Amino acid sequence: MNRVFSGKTRTESDLIGPREVPEEALYGVQTLRGIENFVISHFHLCEYPLFIDGLAYTKMGAAIANHQLGLLTDQQKDAIVAACKEILDGQHREDFPIDMIQGGAGTTTNMNANEVIANRALEIMGHKRGEYQYCSPNDHVNCAQSTNDAYPTAIHLGLYATHLKLIPVLENLIAAFSRKAEEFAHIIKMGRTQLQDAVPMTLGQTFNGFASILRDEIKHLNEAAEDFLTVNMGATAIGTGICAEPGYAEKCVKALGEITGWDIRLSDDLVGATSDTSCMVGYSSALKRLAVKLSKISNDLRLLSSGPRCGLGEINLPAMQPGSSIMPGKVNPVIPEVMSQICFKVMGNEVCVTMAGEASQMELNAMEPVMAQCTFESAELLMNGMDTLRRLCVEGITANEERCRDYVHNSIGVVTALNPVIGYKNSTKIAKEALATGRSVYDLVLEHGVLTKEELDTILLPENMIKPVKLDIKPRK
Repeated sequence: MNRVFSGKTRTESDLIGPREVPEEALYGVQTLRGIENFVISHFHLCEYPLFIDGLAYTKMGAAIANHQLGLLTDQQKDAIVAACKEILDGQHREDFPIDMIQGGAGTTTNMNANEVIANRALEIMGHKRGEYQYCSPNDHVNCAQSTNDAYPTAIHLGLYATHLKLIPVLENLIAAFSRKAEEFAHIIKMGRTQLQDAVPMTLGQTFNGFASILRDEIKHLNEAAEDFLTVNMGATAIGTGICAEPGYAEKCVKALGEITGWDIRLSDDLVGATSDTSCMVGYSSALKRLAVKLSKISNDLRLLSSGPRCGLGEINLPAMQPGSSIMPGKVNPVIPEVMSQICFKVMGNEVCVTMAGEASQMELNAMEPVMAQCTFESAELLMNGMDTLRRLCVEGITANEERCRDYVHNSIGVVTALNPVIGYKNSTKIAKEALATGRSVYDLVLEHGVLTKEELDTILLPENMIKPVKLDIKPRK
């Protein structure tokens, strides 16, 4: 964003009038106005490379379709396609400096792409930037398009590409939890409900639970992302297809599928699709579901590792940095903490997307820019957060096996395992006495002669307390 220009300019004009554009810039006058009008946030298009890729895909597909219909010359089509390929290769990103949050339903973003592609195409054709009579941002790059179909299509394609990056990051985190589940499969511990002692389980079951609830989200994310593959290209302004030739929409969507390798489909009703942003609402909601679970897991990791002397202390998180400027020796769970904060941001973004989606009016939703920014941001935050959580936390977790075992042995919760044999009333009596005296459930059962030592030891075997079992012991109810 701190790009330095030489001071040389070229003159470009639009509806508002002429302006001097930096000679080195690939963008043009309408982008310049957007830069000046929307000094809103620190979220700029150049920082969202997959959105820029979506714009390049969209403009390339349109150019191929328009060429097939005879609306672009061979030279114009080839130059536009070449410019788009350069963008897809990561070039020219500095020429997309506009704020993601903007008025105009995305017109500034669409024109930014049109101008960059047109000026680069002109150079490829042997002309100077701004010589738009040979390749115009509007008449050629934006041929048969409106912001109202090109912009949402670019968002769809960019977010689908983002989704394809997010899923492997999630899968890697799930795999890390699964490895820990195997590593801790033999460690008996107390389960807890409402932060109170419940019944025994293994530490492996805890970590397998983390893996399984995250694994469930892959299906929901994939289903939500599938909607991005339906686009409204050819709708132009409001869905009627004005300014586009017959067959253009189908040719453009076919070209987009060939360019990306994805199963891209044309919406059944372009009028309805042009004002409908529910795909972003749905995907943002799926990201929120994932965030809710990631925050729950992060909170559990913090609780399980609390202490080290005066908390649960059942696991150890990797020590990443000193935890206090005043308390020597203190180490905080900074990685789960930052993961939870990321999740809160994602939840807030989902609220914004929902409200903006509801704000659609008549044949267009003018609030798409903030919806796009929030959804791209949420996905990026979650990717970075999940990768950080895996690398700097989960993979380095160790267990305090002896402490886990001591909690089980000293817990009143083990009395629940006796319920099927001695009944709820007797179990309650034992539990109440254990609470009052501080004595163990084990000792009280033997003292009262409720069970023999052999029977009690059988019931309280770890493997008999962590799964459904049928015991060959006569009930004492």
